[in-house]
Amino acid sequence: MSDVQSAALVAESREAPHRLTELRVSASMMQLDAGLYCIVVTPSSAADANTGLPGLRITPAPGPAGRPDAVRVRTLSDDGWMTGFGDAALVRVTGGPAFVLVTVYQAPGSTAEGAPALQVLPLIGEAATAQLPPPAAAPAPAPTAPRAVDMVAHIQTRGDVGERFGEWVGERGSGKWIEGFGIAPTSGVALADIEYQVVLGRGWLSPWVEGGQYCGSRGMALPILGLRVRLRGAAAEAFELRYSASFIDGTSAGPVAGGEPCESESLAAVEAMLIEVAPIGTFARTDAAAAKPKRTAKAKRS
Repeated sequence: MSDVQSAALVAESREAPHRLTELRVSASMMQLDAGLYCIVVTPSSAADANTGLPGLRITPAPGPAGRPDAVRVRTLSDDGWMTGFGDAALVRVTGGPAFVLVTVYQAPGSTAEGAPALQVLPLIGEAATAQLPPPAAAPAPAPTAPRAVDMVAHIQTRGDVGERFGEWVGERGSGKWIEGFGIAPTSGVALADIEYQVVLGRGWLSPWVEGGQYCGSRGMALPILGLRVRLRGAAAEAFELRYSASFIDGTSAGPVAGGEPCESESLAAVEAMLIEVAPIGTFARTDAAAAKPKRTAKAKRS
Protein backbone atom coordinates (compact mmCIF):
# COMPACT_ATOMS: atom_id res chain seq x y z
CA MET A 1 0.00 0.00 0.00
CA SER A 2 1.39 3.42 -0.96
CA ASP A 3 1.78 6.34 1.47
CA VAL A 4 -1.03 8.16 -0.35
CA GLN A 5 -3.42 5.20 0.09
CA SER A 6 -2.47 4.85 3.76
CA ALA A 7 -3.11 8.54 4.39
CA ALA A 8 -6.47 8.31 2.64
CA LEU A 9 -7.48 5.31 4.78
CA VAL A 10 -6.52 7.12 7.99
CA ALA A 11 -8.43 10.23 6.92
CA GLU A 12 -11.54 8.18 6.11
CA SER A 13 -11.45 6.40 9.49
CA ARG A 14 -11.22 9.79 11.25
CA GLU A 15 -14.14 11.19 9.29
CA ALA A 16 -16.34 8.13 9.88
CA PRO A 17 -15.17 6.51 13.12
CA HIS A 18 -18.38 4.48 13.36
CA ARG A 19 -17.17 2.29 10.50
CA LEU A 20 -14.22 0.93 12.43
CA THR A 21 -14.30 -0.60 15.91
CA GLU A 22 -11.06 -1.72 17.48
CA LEU A 23 -11.54 -4.87 19.55
CA ARG A 24 -9.33 -6.22 22.27
CA VAL A 25 -7.74 -9.32 20.72
CA SER A 26 -5.37 -11.76 22.37
CA ALA A 27 -4.02 -15.11 21.23
CA SER A 28 -2.39 -18.11 22.85
CA MET A 29 -0.74 -21.28 21.57
CA MET A 30 -1.96 -24.50 23.17
CA GLN A 31 -0.06 -27.77 22.81
CA LEU A 32 -2.11 -30.99 22.70
CA ASP A 33 -0.92 -34.58 22.59
CA ALA A 34 -2.38 -36.98 20.04
CA GLY A 35 -6.00 -37.76 20.85
CA LEU A 36 -9.54 -36.39 20.79
CA TYR A 37 -10.54 -33.42 22.92
CA CYS A 38 -13.61 -31.38 23.74
CA ILE A 39 -12.70 -27.76 24.48
CA VAL A 40 -15.55 -26.11 26.38
CA VAL A 41 -16.19 -22.41 26.94
CA THR A 42 -17.40 -21.73 30.47
CA PRO A 43 -20.43 -19.38 30.35
CA SER A 44 -19.45 -15.82 31.26
CA SER A 45 -21.56 -13.09 32.85
CA ALA A 46 -19.78 -10.63 30.54
CA ALA A 47 -21.32 -12.20 27.40
CA ASP A 48 -23.31 -9.72 25.30
CA ALA A 49 -26.10 -11.17 23.15
CA ASN A 50 -26.06 -8.17 20.78
CA THR A 51 -22.36 -8.20 19.90
CA GLY A 52 -21.57 -11.86 20.55
CA LEU A 53 -18.58 -10.75 22.62
CA PRO A 54 -16.51 -12.03 24.20
CA GLY A 55 -15.96 -14.85 21.75
CA LEU A 56 -13.13 -16.92 20.41
CA ARG A 57 -11.91 -19.17 17.65
CA ILE A 58 -9.74 -22.28 17.80
CA THR A 59 -7.68 -23.01 14.69
CA PRO A 60 -4.61 -25.06 13.75
CA ALA A 61 -1.47 -23.11 14.56
CA PRO A 62 0.27 -21.44 11.60
CA GLY A 63 3.65 -22.61 10.38
CA PRO A 64 5.10 -26.11 10.03
CA ALA A 65 6.41 -26.12 13.63
CA GLY A 66 2.83 -26.25 14.91
CA ARG A 67 2.00 -29.24 12.66
CA PRO A 68 -1.29 -27.79 11.35
CA ASP A 69 -1.71 -30.81 9.05
CA ALA A 70 -2.14 -33.01 12.17
CA VAL A 71 -4.96 -30.94 13.67
CA ARG A 72 -8.66 -31.02 12.83
CA VAL A 73 -11.11 -28.66 14.52
CA ARG A 74 -14.89 -28.91 14.42
CA THR A 75 -17.07 -26.43 16.27
CA LEU A 76 -20.69 -27.09 17.10
CA SER A 77 -21.73 -24.07 15.03
CA ASP A 78 -21.04 -23.98 11.30
CA ASP A 79 -19.31 -20.57 11.33
CA GLY A 80 -16.58 -21.66 13.77
CA TRP A 81 -17.45 -18.92 16.26
CA MET A 82 -17.51 -19.85 19.96
CA THR A 83 -19.41 -17.51 22.27
CA GLY A 84 -19.10 -16.61 25.92
CA PHE A 85 -22.54 -18.08 26.56
CA GLY A 86 -21.06 -21.57 26.66
CA ASP A 87 -19.92 -23.43 23.55
CA ALA A 88 -17.64 -26.28 22.56
CA ALA A 89 -15.22 -27.45 19.91
CA LEU A 90 -13.97 -30.93 19.06
CA VAL A 91 -10.25 -31.19 18.31
CA ARG A 92 -8.47 -34.22 16.90
CA VAL A 93 -4.65 -34.43 16.93
CA THR A 94 -2.87 -37.30 15.15
CA GLY A 95 0.70 -38.58 15.16
CA GLY A 96 2.12 -36.82 18.21
CA PRO A 97 1.89 -33.39 19.85
CA ALA A 98 0.69 -30.38 17.86
CA PHE A 99 -0.44 -26.81 18.57
CA VAL A 100 -3.75 -25.02 18.23
CA LEU A 101 -4.16 -21.25 18.16
CA VAL A 102 -6.78 -19.83 20.55
CA THR A 103 -7.79 -16.27 19.59
CA VAL A 104 -10.01 -14.31 21.99
CA TYR A 105 -12.08 -11.29 20.90
CA GLN A 106 -13.41 -8.83 23.50
CA ALA A 107 -15.24 -5.53 23.41
CA PRO A 108 -13.16 -2.33 23.58
CA GLY A 109 -12.11 -1.51 27.11
CA SER A 110 -12.51 -5.07 28.36
CA THR A 111 -9.98 -6.52 30.75
CA ALA A 112 -8.23 -9.86 30.66
CA GLU A 113 -10.46 -11.03 33.51
CA GLY A 114 -13.47 -10.77 31.18
CA ALA A 115 -12.06 -13.25 28.66
CA PRO A 116 -13.89 -16.58 28.32
CA ALA A 117 -12.49 -19.42 30.41
CA LEU A 118 -11.70 -22.70 28.67
CA GLN A 119 -11.75 -26.25 29.93
CA VAL A 120 -10.01 -28.99 27.93
CA LEU A 121 -11.65 -32.41 28.27
CA PRO A 122 -9.65 -35.36 26.85
CA LEU A 123 -12.10 -37.78 25.28
CA ILE A 124 -9.88 -40.39 23.63
CA GLY A 125 -6.13 -40.62 24.14
CA GLU A 126 -3.32 -41.52 21.76
CA ALA A 127 -3.54 -45.29 22.35
CA ALA A 128 -7.26 -45.39 21.67
CA THR A 129 -6.86 -43.17 18.62
CA ALA A 130 -4.41 -45.63 17.11
CA GLN A 131 -7.02 -48.39 17.39
CA LEU A 132 -9.77 -46.49 15.60
CA PRO A 133 -10.62 -48.17 12.29
CA PRO A 134 -10.30 -45.99 9.18
CA PRO A 135 -13.61 -44.76 7.76
CA ALA A 136 -14.96 -47.16 5.16
CA ALA A 137 -16.75 -45.99 2.06
CA ALA A 138 -20.44 -46.78 2.28
CA PRO A 139 -21.76 -48.87 -0.62
CA ALA A 140 -24.03 -47.06 -3.03
CA PRO A 141 -27.63 -47.83 -2.06
CA ALA A 142 -30.01 -49.30 -4.58
CA PRO A 143 -32.53 -46.78 -5.94
CA THR A 144 -35.67 -46.73 -3.78
CA ALA A 145 -38.74 -44.58 -3.55
CA PRO A 146 -38.16 -41.61 -1.24
CA ARG A 147 -39.75 -41.90 2.19
CA ALA A 148 -40.32 -39.26 4.80
CA VAL A 149 -38.17 -39.48 7.94
CA ASP A 150 -38.29 -37.57 11.22
CA MET A 151 -34.63 -37.92 12.18
CA VAL A 152 -31.27 -38.62 10.56
CA ALA A 153 -28.22 -40.00 12.38
CA HIS A 154 -24.63 -40.13 11.13
CA ILE A 155 -23.31 -43.63 11.92
CA GLN A 156 -19.66 -44.69 12.05
CA THR A 157 -18.43 -46.11 8.69
CA ARG A 158 -22.02 -46.14 7.40
CA GLY A 159 -23.02 -42.52 6.91
CA ASP A 160 -26.42 -40.89 7.28
CA VAL A 161 -29.41 -43.08 8.13
CA GLY A 162 -32.96 -41.78 8.49
CA GLU A 163 -35.99 -43.18 10.33
CA ARG A 164 -39.44 -42.15 11.52
CA PHE A 165 -40.37 -41.50 15.15
CA GLY A 166 -41.05 -44.82 16.86
CA GLU A 167 -38.36 -46.67 14.88
CA TRP A 168 -34.79 -47.42 15.91
CA VAL A 169 -32.10 -45.50 14.07
CA GLY A 170 -28.76 -47.30 14.18
CA GLU A 171 -28.29 -51.03 14.61
CA ARG A 172 -28.47 -52.51 18.10
CA GLY A 173 -25.59 -54.89 18.76
CA SER A 174 -23.56 -53.64 15.78
CA GLY A 175 -20.85 -51.93 17.82
CA LYS A 176 -20.96 -48.98 15.38
CA TRP A 177 -21.54 -45.73 17.19
CA ILE A 178 -23.57 -42.66 16.27
CA GLU A 179 -21.53 -39.47 15.74
CA GLY A 180 -24.45 -37.04 15.66
CA PHE A 181 -28.05 -36.60 14.58
CA GLY A 182 -30.70 -34.11 13.51
CA ILE A 183 -34.47 -34.10 14.01
CA ALA A 184 -37.01 -32.63 11.58
CA PRO A 185 -40.56 -33.83 12.40
CA THR A 186 -42.67 -34.43 9.34
CA SER A 187 -45.97 -33.61 11.05
CA GLY A 188 -47.47 -32.31 14.28
CA VAL A 189 -44.36 -30.69 15.76
CA ALA A 190 -42.82 -27.50 14.35
CA LEU A 191 -39.05 -27.33 13.98
CA ALA A 192 -38.84 -24.53 16.52
CA ASP A 193 -40.77 -26.59 19.08
CA ILE A 194 -38.25 -29.41 19.46
CA GLU A 195 -34.65 -29.14 20.63
CA TYR A 196 -31.91 -31.58 21.55
CA GLN A 197 -28.31 -31.95 22.69
CA VAL A 198 -25.71 -34.71 22.94
CA VAL A 199 -23.55 -35.94 25.80
CA LEU A 200 -19.84 -35.32 25.10
CA GLY A 201 -18.40 -36.53 28.40
CA ARG A 202 -19.32 -37.02 32.03
CA GLY A 203 -21.22 -33.90 32.99
CA TRP A 204 -20.54 -32.26 29.60
CA LEU A 205 -23.35 -31.54 27.14
CA SER A 206 -23.39 -29.76 23.82
CA PRO A 207 -25.52 -26.60 23.49
CA TRP A 208 -29.21 -27.11 22.70
CA VAL A 209 -30.07 -26.92 18.98
CA GLU A 210 -33.48 -26.53 17.35
CA GLY A 211 -35.17 -28.94 15.00
CA GLY A 212 -33.67 -29.10 11.53
CA GLN A 213 -30.11 -28.61 12.81
CA TYR A 214 -27.35 -31.21 13.15
CA CYS A 215 -25.95 -31.89 16.63
CA GLY A 216 -22.68 -33.78 17.06
CA SER A 217 -19.68 -34.28 14.76
CA ARG A 218 -18.90 -35.75 11.35
CA GLY A 219 -15.77 -37.46 10.10
CA MET A 220 -13.88 -37.27 13.39
CA ALA A 221 -14.65 -40.82 14.62
CA LEU A 222 -16.08 -39.17 17.74
CA PRO A 223 -19.19 -40.84 19.20
CA ILE A 224 -22.02 -39.29 21.13
CA LEU A 225 -22.32 -40.70 24.66
CA GLY A 226 -25.98 -39.93 25.21
CA LEU A 227 -28.75 -37.52 24.27
CA ARG A 228 -31.47 -35.23 25.59
CA VAL A 229 -34.58 -34.19 23.66
CA ARG A 230 -37.44 -31.95 24.73
CA LEU A 231 -40.52 -30.20 23.38
CA ARG A 232 -41.48 -26.59 23.94
CA GLY A 233 -44.09 -24.09 22.83
CA ALA A 234 -47.32 -25.38 21.32
CA ALA A 235 -45.88 -28.88 20.87
CA ALA A 236 -45.26 -29.26 24.62
CA GLU A 237 -48.95 -28.53 25.27
CA ALA A 238 -50.22 -31.15 22.83
CA PHE A 239 -47.56 -33.87 22.70
CA GLU A 240 -45.20 -35.84 24.92
CA LEU A 241 -42.00 -37.59 23.97
CA ARG A 242 -39.66 -40.23 25.33
CA TYR A 243 -36.53 -41.88 24.02
CA SER A 244 -34.30 -44.89 24.53
CA ALA A 245 -30.77 -45.84 23.50
CA SER A 246 -28.51 -48.87 23.26
CA PHE A 247 -24.74 -48.65 23.68
CA ILE A 248 -21.69 -50.42 22.29
CA ASP A 249 -20.97 -52.03 25.68
CA GLY A 250 -24.21 -54.02 25.39
CA THR A 251 -26.23 -51.94 27.85
CA SER A 252 -29.35 -49.91 27.18
CA ALA A 253 -31.26 -47.05 28.79
CA GLY A 254 -34.80 -45.74 28.64
CA PRO A 255 -37.37 -44.92 27.83
CA VAL A 256 -36.77 -41.62 29.63
CA ALA A 257 -39.10 -38.60 29.64
CA GLY A 258 -38.41 -35.52 27.55
CA GLY A 259 -35.58 -33.36 28.87
CA GLU A 260 -33.94 -36.16 30.87
CA PRO A 261 -30.44 -37.45 29.95
CA CYS A 262 -30.31 -40.86 28.29
CA GLU A 263 -26.86 -42.37 28.83
CA SER A 264 -25.16 -45.49 30.17
CA GLU A 265 -23.49 -45.69 33.58
CA SER A 266 -20.15 -46.33 31.85
CA LEU A 267 -20.70 -43.50 29.33
CA ALA A 268 -20.34 -45.95 26.44
CA ALA A 269 -20.99 -44.70 22.92
CA VAL A 270 -24.54 -44.73 21.56
CA GLU A 271 -25.08 -47.25 18.77
CA ALA A 272 -28.86 -46.91 18.31
CA MET A 273 -31.64 -44.68 19.57
CA LEU A 274 -35.42 -44.58 19.53
CA ILE A 275 -37.50 -41.39 19.83
CA GLU A 276 -41.26 -41.57 20.33
CA VAL A 277 -43.69 -38.65 20.04
CA ALA A 278 -47.42 -38.99 20.75
CA PRO A 279 -50.39 -36.97 22.02
CA ILE A 280 -50.31 -36.35 25.78
CA GLY A 281 -51.52 -39.37 27.76
CA THR A 282 -50.76 -41.93 25.05
CA PHE A 283 -47.73 -43.49 26.73
CA ALA A 284 -49.55 -43.99 30.05
CA ARG A 285 -52.39 -45.81 28.29
CA THR A 286 -50.16 -48.01 26.17
CA ASP A 287 -47.91 -48.89 29.13
CA ALA A 288 -50.92 -49.77 31.26
CA ALA A 289 -52.32 -51.97 28.50
CA ALA A 290 -48.99 -53.73 28.09
CA ALA A 291 -48.70 -54.36 31.85
CA LYS A 292 -52.26 -55.71 32.19
CA PRO A 293 -52.23 -59.52 32.45
CA LYS A 294 -53.92 -61.28 29.59
CA ARG A 295 -56.82 -63.60 30.27
CA THR A 296 -56.39 -67.19 29.20
CA ALA A 297 -59.21 -69.47 28.17
CA LYS A 298 -60.14 -72.04 30.79
CA ALA A 299 -59.78 -75.66 29.84
CA LYS A 300 -63.11 -77.38 29.19
CA ARG A 301 -64.11 -80.03 31.62
CA SER A 302 -64.37 -83.47 30.16
